[in-house]
Amino acid sequence: MSNDGERRQVKQVRSESVRARAGGGVRERPLLPVSNAPDIVSAARLNAAALDTLFAIVPHPPSAAALRRLPESARWRELDAQSPARAGSVRTTVLANRRHTLAVLGYLASDASAFERLSLAGRMLKEAAARAPQVIGLVAAGPAGAARAGLEALLAATLAQAFALPSWRATARAERRIRRVVLLNDGGLDTRYAAAVARGTNLARWLTALPPNILDARCYRRIIVTLARAHGLTLRWLDERTLRRAGANAFLAVAAGNAEGGAGIAHLRYRPARGRRALRPEVALIGKGILFDTGGVNLKTHRSMLDMHTDMAGSAVALATLIALAELRAPIAADAWLAITENRIGPHAYRPQEVVRAANGVTIQVIHTDAEGRMVLADTLALAGRTHPRLMIDFATLTGACVNALTERMSGVFSNRPELAAALVEAGRASGERVWSFPFEADYDAELESKVADIVQCAVDGKGDHILATRFLARFVPADTPWVHVDLSSATRVGGLAHVATDVTGFGVRLALELLLKQNVRQLLEGAR
Repeated sequence: MSNDGERRQVKQVRSESVRARAGGGVRERPLLPVSNAPDIVSAARLNAAALDTLFAIVPHPPSAAALRRLPESARWRELDAQSPARAGSVRTTVLANRRHTLAVLGYLASDASAFERLSLAGRMLKEAAARAPQVIGLVAAGPAGAARAGLEALLAATLAQAFALPSWRATARAERRIRRVVLLNDGGLDTRYAAAVARGTNLARWLTALPPNILDARCYRRIIVTLARAHGLTLRWLDERTLRRAGANAFLAVAAGNAEGGAGIAHLRYRPARGRRALRPEVALIGKGILFDTGGVNLKTHRSMLDMHTDMAGSAVALATLIALAELRAPIAADAWLAITENRIGPHAYRPQEVVRAANGVTIQVIHTDAEGRMVLADTLALAGRTHPRLMIDFATLTGACVNALTERMSGVFSNRPELAAALVEAGRASGERVWSFPFEADYDAELESKVADIVQCAVDGKGDHILATRFLARFVPADTPWVHVDLSSATRVGGLAHVATDVTGFGVRLALELLLKQNVRQLLEGAR
């Protein structure tokens, strides 16, 4: 990944002190994914005999013309005549060539959503996983727009499948991976954009999957430094001493329980070539980066704590989105603010009923130490607000209440501007990363009144905690700044989601890029003024 959009191998970053917390050492592995994305080429004609696997999407019900575009089309027409397929179903056969090419055919309803397209493409890729194909072909039939959308879904699923998550197996297995993708009649598909979105999603997946003894605060900082250099980003690291001077006591309260130092807030800046001198960002991307969440003094149970190394997914999404904007040389001045710490237990860990003052002067009465995400975001939002961005978007695996409301199939969104809420839902529909807009009504603030401070951190019970958490965060966002909060219910899901087959999904990057680059959200905000 590089700032000029060309594929270049990012230098492997290795931890200087990757050691197990107890017992033997951990064998070193690259801390950033090695660039092994397949080559993507277009072809006017598809030579099936040169492919290991052919993936084809046809509209349902399939027309004779659509089936004629497929290799050995007579076989498909005969099969369809004998047993008509259902919309959303997948069929496979082996073609009669020397390579015994596996052909995987997906039937897509004419009114299918982007999520349904991606889900179908993901199921199709799974059909060939056991074969481990190296050279594949992608084709989509139907009207031009539908064919292009189907091809994009197949390409997204392919690039997700071709990506390997980090592994620390004692014996590394040599895996056959997809190395070449041939697109038949790409129909004007923007492969540069599609590849950048996939790389961003895969980077978010990679970072989120790293174990907590590998991705500690110092390691995360080294990764961020490396990525900033590779993509021409400006980086300012706000360490605990700097944050103390800035009055960021809500963040520091959470970091106080850490046995090791290194916590801080990373502030990265991307400026397009024509706007290098621009001081004011058009968008600020804020991410919750809790590297491991024990719950603090209000300790989590075993099952609740098991996957808490993924509680930094919001920071990974914000970082990966900024890098994708830089790769695409997007005409948007953008910042990213990443709140990076752990929430540990220890003699100095913060406690319920403490009162702390955040960077914007608002005092907070602590109720529950496992509501640490809103504490670190409070200061990060306040500091980002000082740069007067035209739009602020934060990403966080913030509440279990949002998962209870939506499951992991969708994520929750909130906004202090009604027009933004509608744009978010549309961006979710168009990107295939679906979101649901929750209420943002001021009367919920009654649940957050404190007798000793300006606001309580959370309610004692968990009713509507995703809504109350958003109302809490709103106290740290400048009232004149349009703001979006994304509660990442879909950051992880057992069995994956849509086109991503792993439990860690990278959800949020497709959504953010769709909102910023395809939905013209900046024009929407200008028109609302």
